[in-house]
Amino acid sequence: MSAEQNIDTIRRGYEAFAAGDMETVLSLFDDDVEWVQPGDSAISGTYHGKAEFLDFLGKLAEKGATVKVNRLIADRDTVVALTDVALGSESAQDADVFTLRDGKTVRAQVYTDTAMMERIYGRKQVAST
Repeated sequence: MSAEQNIDTIRRGYEAFAAGDMETVLSLFDDDVEWVQPGDSAISGTYHGKAEFLDFLGKLAEKGATVKVNRLIADRDTVVALTDVALGSESAQDADVFTLRDGKTVRAQVYTDTAMMERIYGRKQVAST
């Protein structure tokens, strides 16, 4: 796929997410997608496959997450989305890096305000030994 086609795929994904259309969102991701959410918040981690990714989106939605795309930049199979993210009364700027193959996202790495994510979702619980 061309860089422009990949940008269109990512744009459609953000539009579908904003509209609550999870069926369309999932259709734009590979069955074995890997989503990497940084930090130590309760929703941080690496999610594998559509089922885990959908669970992550559900957790994200619990706090009324909204995302506004400011710019999409592409280099062949990589698309970077520069976004404004709002959660509750807080907001931050993110950079989401998508890797696409055959028109579907196979990997996403999020760069976000991890401290904000911890304030909103709480810290990941660590099992005591």
